[in-house]
Amino acid sequence: MAKIIIHRPGMRPASAKLENAAYLIGSGPECHLRLELPGIAACHAQLIVHGDRCQIMDLGSPGGTQAGGETLYPHEPHEVRPGEKITIGKAEIELCAPAPAAPAPVQTPAQTPAQTPAQTPAVDPRQNTAGKIVSGGVDEFGKQAIPLLKISGVSPEDRPLLQEIKKQAHRELLKRLNLKKLAISGISEQDLAAKAEATISEILNQLNIPLPPSVPPNVLKKELMQEAVGLGPLEYLIARDDISEIMVNGPNHIYVEHRGELYRTDTAFAGDHEVIAAIERIVSPLGRRIDESSPMVDARLPDGSRVNAIIPPLSLEGPSITIRKFSKKPLEAADLVRFGSISPEIVQFLNVCVKVRKNILISGGTGSGKTTLLNVLSSFLPNRERIITVEDAAELQLHQEHLVRLESRPPNVEGRGEISIRDLVRNCLRMRPDRIVVGECRGGEALDMLQAMNTGHDGSLTTIHANSPRDALARLETLVLMAGFDLPLRAIREQIASAIHIIVQISRERDGSRKVIKVSEITKMEGDIITLQDIFEFHQEGWDENDKIVGTFRPTGGIPTFMEEIERAKLPLDIRMFDPKAGGSV
Repeated sequence: MAKIIIHRPGMRPASAKLENAAYLIGSGPECHLRLELPGIAACHAQLIVHGDRCQIMDLGSPGGTQAGGETLYPHEPHEVRPGEKITIGKAEIELCAPAPAAPAPVQTPAQTPAQTPAQTPAVDPRQNTAGKIVSGGVDEFGKQAIPLLKISGVSPEDRPLLQEIKKQAHRELLKRLNLKKLAISGISEQDLAAKAEATISEILNQLNIPLPPSVPPNVLKKELMQEAVGLGPLEYLIARDDISEIMVNGPNHIYVEHRGELYRTDTAFAGDHEVIAAIERIVSPLGRRIDESSPMVDARLPDGSRVNAIIPPLSLEGPSITIRKFSKKPLEAADLVRFGSISPEIVQFLNVCVKVRKNILISGGTGSGKTTLLNVLSSFLPNRERIITVEDAAELQLHQEHLVRLESRPPNVEGRGEISIRDLVRNCLRMRPDRIVVGECRGGEALDMLQAMNTGHDGSLTTIHANSPRDALARLETLVLMAGFDLPLRAIREQIASAIHIIVQISRERDGSRKVIKVSEITKMEGDIITLQDIFEFHQEGWDENDKIVGTFRPTGGIPTFMEEIERAKLPLDIRMFDPKAGGSV
């Protein structure tokens, strides 16, 4: 960090501390250090700060720039020494000398250093550090900071300067190459990438801002290419299988969920414009849009990963993107058992429930794994049945032969043409479905879904946001009322009790793991109350040495009321699995 003092005629001196970055100096509104004085051009000079070192570079201004009494050559960096003054028009900028370091404490013979300098191995700053985790330490408020996951290998100290170089390169790229116009003209992706790469190489050769020693030129070029024709730093993150969620809070703050835990990353976009450009590249192929009149959008990536984006003025931190990644290979029941998310007995029971056409509701919070579990249960559907899926943004990965996928559509620019989930549910009833799979019930479509389940479309599957099976029933009642019909509460509950057979509750635990914590059956109505019986539960027993939850999946002793149907269907299901004395599965 460098400290400067700015002297202007007729005004008190002003001081500032500057982080590592490149700062524009001039009278224009785009300048970081704005000096509205005679003889100062709109973009007069550039001050480059790296550590306690500073360089000044004149940008071809009419009045020129002086440092140490000498006039600088345009576009040639000049090293500024502590105490040296920079003259720009009638203003002077003085670089302060760094404060002297505190003297080292005298070491007594009894004190032994943990590691002498000779023992510290030399580290090559250019070596590949991608994937390494750095402890977060403590932030300015005394709280435990979020640990850093190294992706690009650029240190937090060098990132601000790299960002300023990228901004200048992007501005120049837009002047020389209209990427949007080229994309619309029908040019192939390979030709567009080749043109962008050639132009970026020219720009980098002409930029006079020196890169930090620890940042190889190919890193800067790769990041510029990703933002010019791809999804920017998201390209790094989407390519990694160990990252399950990506969260962009403005251009400079990108977080990920890595193996169930939250990390910040060392990647960043050049600016807000580049974040919005990445959002547009995601939503445009889907016929969706994002702008000030429609500042929120739900979309998906080609691999089915779910994307949500929101931009200013609604997002105060800048454009925000949330991507819930799906693995390239869809998770199967065996994978969930291996991860400890479910027991083999629960998998066997749910498999049988799907086979005997029981309607199943998967309940859970945001990010708890509802869609993943819905995918697994959908894989149990027979191949010879006609399956119709209804989703807001298509993300289910079914592999049955007789499959029809329906996806909702938002309104167009004129506010017309919207096709809601409810419209699709009503339409799919006319498409001769054997099974209906609704990605999520979040509105009035809940009533249509219940009516479908009660009129011969057994064996349907859907998900809902709720924290427990009982909460799921209450939320389902609320969603039915959102359909706009003034139905008596008892009538709604009777519809739910006859339509839904099994509720599977899944939860995201404190250690980042997902677990099926309860499997419940709706048994009957007692008065105005829907009665439930729990069949399986997860019991936490403690924590292991890696701070992971340890527990068992146990039967409660409740026997499903449809055991006779299972026997008539000749499906293998040992009734002893419901005996709590038989023990549970870890």
